[in-house]
Amino acid sequence: MSLLEVENLNVTFPTPDGMLHAVRDVSFTVQSGQTLGIVGESGSGKSVLMQTVMGLTHGARITGQAYFEGQDLLTMTEAERRGIRGARIGMIFQDPLTSLHPHYRVGWQIVEMIRAHGRQTSKRAARARAIELLDHVGIPQPDQRVDAFPHELSGGMRQRVMIAMAMALEPALLIADEPTTALDVTVQAQILELVKWLKDEIGSAVVMITHDLGVVAEMADTIMVMYAGGPVEWAQRRTIYYAPHHPYTRGLLSSLPAGERRSRLDSITGQPPSLITLPSGCPFHPRCPFVMDRCITERPPLRQVAGGNGDGSHRSACWLPIDAVGLGEHVDEQRAAYAHDARGATVHGRFGDAP
Repeated sequence: MSLLEVENLNVTFPTPDGMLHAVRDVSFTVQSGQTLGIVGESGSGKSVLMQTVMGLTHGARITGQAYFEGQDLLTMTEAERRGIRGARIGMIFQDPLTSLHPHYRVGWQIVEMIRAHGRQTSKRAARARAIELLDHVGIPQPDQRVDAFPHELSGGMRQRVMIAMAMALEPALLIADEPTTALDVTVQAQILELVKWLKDEIGSAVVMITHDLGVVAEMADTIMVMYAGGPVEWAQRRTIYYAPHHPYTRGLLSSLPAGERRSRLDSITGQPPSLITLPSGCPFHPRCPFVMDRCITERPPLRQVAGGNGDGSHRSACWLPIDAVGLGEHVDEQRAAYAHDARGATVHGRFGDAP
């Protein structure tokens, strides 16, 4: 049984201009100990997808299923979901300043979370555990920082506090939603190392949501690329980078800096479509350099790509021939973009809105 299994999830929001289709027909699984990277530019639906799974989407019309350890999260009561959030599923959000309560000390917030989930421990023992956790995530002078308010900490320290809270109850699944946005490149690398350490330390599965291809290149086992609310490619990490099939995935790869050469980058022409009035056929066809007549009228399903294992491990929603994969030597030239530079900071390409 998969740890997390999402089936045919659709999320729409009513607006004055019509229904906004934020998530369209998304299905995926996450196994214990696996890291899934969900990649997409702003408006692709990646954050709404996981917020919906966690019951944090309000005012939306939702269809589909999301099974965690065999239980459908979407049919649970809010009280039942609260019992799972934190205890079995940890979350790290994009902006820790809005996730942490501004009026309470960070140590108190860690202590209350530990005690709220039924851990039989005294406040003294929970506080000692909070200090231990802050020390684990690399916060200096944790016995003093435990009494700090969120606004007294730097952005990197606040994100470390969020990671400490996420690991406090040793969850089976960790959802990290853009955890390095707005942090400088050196701090980003440190935060990613902490997430990796958390996965290895307690054996958590990880869902990493990001618009940063450098992040998933460093961490993910499997990658799902999303565009206009739906998945357009699914494959193992190496396959995505060395044998991509969908033109959107190829465009994202071509926009990455090639190591230290800093040659002119290719960009994807045009803008993402409106999620209220999606184009007919493939939603990427207005921007696609390989568009065919069929792309304009028929929406392609996710289908097995040639060269895969025959088990659906590489799927693409594109009408291009299923053996039209790879970028040849051009992808090889990008290898330096997925490594650490001499300082140990991640060299990465970005697309969509700037952080």
